[in-house]
Amino acid sequence: MNKVKNYPGLCTALLLLMICVPKAGFAQEDRMPVLPSPAPLVGSSGFSSGAAGPVGAGDLVEMSVFDTPELTGKLRVNNSGDILLPLVGSIHVAGLQPAQAQNMIRQKFIDGGFLKDPQVTIFVTESATQGVSIVGEVHKPGVYPAFGAHRLLDYLSMAEGLTALAGTTITITHANHPDQPDNVSVTSGAAPQPVNNPEILPGDTIFVERTGIVYVIGDVLRPGGFPMSHDQHLTVLQAVALSMGTNYTAAKSDVRIIRTTAQGREEIPVNLKKILASKAPDMPLQDNDILFVPSSTGKNVLKGIGAAMPGAASATIYRMP
Repeated sequence: MNKVKNYPGLCTALLLLMICVPKAGFAQEDRMPVLPSPAPLVGSSGFSSGAAGPVGAGDLVEMSVFDTPELTGKLRVNNSGDILLPLVGSIHVAGLQPAQAQNMIRQKFIDGGFLKDPQVTIFVTESATQGVSIVGEVHKPGVYPAFGAHRLLDYLSMAEGLTALAGTTITITHANHPDQPDNVSVTSGAAPQPVNNPEILPGDTIFVERTGIVYVIGDVLRPGGFPMSHDQHLTVLQAVALSMGTNYTAAKSDVRIIRTTAQGREEIPVNLKKILASKAPDMPLQDNDILFVPSSTGKNVLKGIGAAMPGAASATIYRMP
């Protein structure tokens, strides 16, 4: 500091030199000034993108140029696979990985003399080419665009939720390893846990399985079809309870289970009266079983399995509470 104070003429000369001498980074008059930028943080192409696949037509691409906000923004890839860049113009990016696209864009800025060493980041925020397929027991199955990072419950909400026949097991098939699907359990009425709400990536398929159905017809208060419980378990007493119980005219000793097997339909007699009195074990039901409760005012025993089929076919399906 003492030397500078002793030579004020030196400071004046340096100031005049900085004002009068043009910056070395300026190019021709028809070009923008070259904007220097700091050294790359990740290689020469800038930051790495977290996109899971190549850029495609219809994708929404977010481009960020470090320390140059006027070149930062979102660009939509047109049907030809091109994006319109500021200063550079139209370039083709479809089929390129985000890292490849940002390297090419960086080079375009350098070759055009617009930027000296830009740090370009490319991130696909909306993927139109790799949507997420939702099939099975949802209200609106279909292919949904992959808008950034979303989880299972987000896509189930896009499909307007589960149907009354939805099971509790959801299978997620990933595009990058389809031979290793993930099974997720969703429990009704319970708060979702992170392990049951995984992240869904572009190209994944969500399959919501159908739960088992048991039909209760005959002399009950609310005949209809009832989904089985989370573990595909439902007993005779539980099915009767779901149908709000039997009428006082029901022949509880002559109840029948009509079951379809590989050999055909068969009747299994059930003494509901003894089950209610704890004198007989409660019997488990299977998917598509028909529990028929006859009336004691008419014929007590079902005469022919075919007579129960129309009632089961037209039964109302109720959701489990």
